[in-house]
Amino acid sequence: MNSKYTRKEFLTNASKAAVGITGVAALSSLATTASAKASTHATWPWPYKALDPDEVRIQAHNLYWNDKDCCSGVFGAIVNALVVAVGDPWTNLPMEIMLYGRGGGAGWGSLCGTLNGASALISLVTEKAPSGNLISELWGWYSQAELPTTVANEFATGNRYLMHKYDGVLIQNIAASPLCHVSVGEWCVLAQKKVGDVERKERCARLAGDIAARTVELLNAHFAGTFTPTYTDPASVTGCMTCHGAAVFGNVLSRMDCEPCHGADPHSNTNVQNISEHATSFKLEQNYPNPFNPSTKIQFSVPVTEKVKLEIYDLRGALVKTLVDYELHNSGTYQVEWNGRDNKGNNVSSGIYFSRMQAGTFSQTKKMTLVK
Repeated sequence: MNSKYTRKEFLTNASKAAVGITGVAALSSLATTASAKASTHATWPWPYKALDPDEVRIQAHNLYWNDKDCCSGVFGAIVNALVVAVGDPWTNLPMEIMLYGRGGGAGWGSLCGTLNGASALISLVTEKAPSGNLISELWGWYSQAELPTTVANEFATGNRYLMHKYDGVLIQNIAASPLCHVSVGEWCVLAQKKVGDVERKERCARLAGDIAARTVELLNAHFAGTFTPTYTDPASVTGCMTCHGAAVFGNVLSRMDCEPCHGADPHSNTNVQNISEHATSFKLEQNYPNPFNPSTKIQFSVPVTEKVKLEIYDLRGALVKTLVDYELHNSGTYQVEWNGRDNKGNNVSSGIYFSRMQAGTFSQTKKMTLVK
């Protein structure tokens, strides 16, 4: 029997199990049902054999639509392929262990579930040092690639998926972030779709296929000795971490692109001036002038060295502008100017705003009025 026929047979049998056509078990039974001959202990890292990226792409897409969602779908697609290729110990591992990762972690929108499931699999088959390189490469690729990929769209229009909720071409976007909230939110805005629409769900199903396939490509290369990292942090990250990394402020640990959340230049309108080296108490002064147009000055004092956060909020309690972002200040009185723009550099409308200062356990808020 040739390899092409074997892959086709695997996909056909797996898909039947997934939709309940067979009366034996669901697709996940490949990973959840323990073999009578299975060993009671498996040494980490677990064994891996080269897999076909197209097979796991199809299976991850299929599992997403069969109640395994993004995280468990990616993890389960690769696990099930390894059940066939390797056998024990993979026959004892339930894919449902990764169900928590759906929707960025039980719907919390944090790390994309596809990356969560893929990273768990990578960590299971590789030692700590190489796993870090592989995971960084995967997350970097996810952040910089147009997703869903052209290949994912072609699989849909070419009728190669096992599930057919939506077979049209989906719009692509670059998330610039591994976060579910950013990735899904930006795509929904671009595609003019809601999170509950079938197109959005199909988008995440295709991403599950994309990430499963990319993970297998990386692992195949790693075990073949041909993996070469290509991802480098974007300039926005290296620029921010120059100050916020361990060398200066030491208040941020990240490799994510800062711009999707903080704007292209979050400090463009922030110029903190030290107007006195003496202060007897923590204090946030009333802004001056008030009412103001187009800008106003805000003074604050700290009696001891402390990290300070100074932010502007609107009437609804939504964050408008971060003027001082948990930056370390020595004892003294400081002044910062707000020019009526938000974190993305847009002019805000007339209305009531609030300046809020936090320093240690101290917190104080002042009301301000912008008139245009």
